[in-house]
Amino acid sequence: MSDSRRFLPSVDKILLRLQSFESSEAIPHCRMVETTRAVLDEYRAPLRGKDAPSLDEVAQQVWEMLQQEARQKLHKVVNATGIVLHTGLGRAVLPREAMVAVADLDGCCNVQLDLETGQRGRRDAAIEELLKTLTGAEAATVVNNNAGATLLVLAALCRHREVVVSRGQLIEIGGSFRLPDVIRESGAKMIEVGTTNKTHLRDYASAITDQTAVLLHVNPSNYRIVGFAQQVSTADLVSLKETYPDLLVVDDLGCGALINLEQYGLPHEATVQESLKAGADVALFSGDKLIGGAQSGIIVGSKKCIDLIRKHPLARALRVGKFTIAALEATLRLFLDPTTLLDRNPTLRMLTISLERLQERASQLAKRLAPLLSATVVKGFALCGGGALPTVALDTFLVAIHKEGMSADELARKLRMGEPCVVTRVESDQVLIDTRTLLDGEDELVETAVRNLGTTR
Repeated sequence: MSDSRRFLPSVDKILLRLQSFESSEAIPHCRMVETTRAVLDEYRAPLRGKDAPSLDEVAQQVWEMLQQEARQKLHKVVNATGIVLHTGLGRAVLPREAMVAVADLDGCCNVQLDLETGQRGRRDAAIEELLKTLTGAEAATVVNNNAGATLLVLAALCRHREVVVSRGQLIEIGGSFRLPDVIRESGAKMIEVGTTNKTHLRDYASAITDQTAVLLHVNPSNYRIVGFAQQVSTADLVSLKETYPDLLVVDDLGCGALINLEQYGLPHEATVQESLKAGADVALFSGDKLIGGAQSGIIVGSKKCIDLIRKHPLARALRVGKFTIAALEATLRLFLDPTTLLDRNPTLRMLTISLERLQERASQLAKRLAPLLSATVVKGFALCGGGALPTVALDTFLVAIHKEGMSADELARKLRMGEPCVVTRVESDQVLIDTRTLLDGEDELVETAVRNLGTTR
């Protein structure tokens, strides 16, 4: 019997055929060669005794693999999920000013150079001055994320000593990040007090020994204990310093907030300013959640504590690079002008946009999509996400779409895999496009993605 593997097209012929595909010049030659060989290997194993595929068939399969690989690269997507801080989609949308600041760093920059003296400087110097102005802190620094900030603060301030924390605040957040694990890795000894639902000031007081270094207050960002429950405030923890003046109170705010969200009809989220005013020695929080900046962990507090934190070896391991610094600095500057903050900060704009504006936008989007498929406006709920405001359901308006002959799951998949990429949500066998998380101009991208459905595999 003739071995049909001899009739497989050669690598050279397949590569030549691939040149006829649109945008093939954007794919590196080495990737084309490697993928072509991989596809041919897949054909060779089971091919003996069967007809060999044509040149066009092999080339098409190579191209599809190359396209699938390209889709896995980091690229822009349209967030139509209604989750403002979607972890899978990069959490906070950076303000335009932050994007410009990053783009301006197309050459060298003074990330760690004092231009006046010509000597080595601190990369967080500009951010520290902004945070001191915004929060009233004596000093500040920044690391790669708030989990890193927690680890660094505890390692620097209470390694080999005790940190007292309420059982009701021993959080676990996404990715199985558990506070007890971080405390253990910091070298501190965790002393649990109280119960899951109730902890009293006397619980902390009775746990204090000559080995106690820190009283830790943790904001349960992604959950709330309600009903027969009680936790001790940061201010009450600080009151224990009258008896134990060497104790440090550390307030892990989690998401963190620099403005009072109650003025926009949202629940109260403890602000950094409130924490420091209550007397916390150190407060730490995320830069990429309610602040709406780049992923980072911000640490503010007394100069004595911040100096110790900066000198710890972990500070270098967890430090941020120039792009994070540029984006975070530009975002923080927006908070200096409260009158324009909501318009210029996408995260805060999404959280506070009026229901009337959302309804109007949903109606306009439904009209644009109606000639292409079934599109109707429905009312629903959006979420803040990212562990922030966990009990809040944000009223919103959505566009429910349906395409004849296509299930909701398949329609959602095609929109995710298409160009532009649109990430929706599926509920009750409907594909929903939430207007709360659409940025300016993305209505057009949604329309284009729907028009291109026929070309998406």
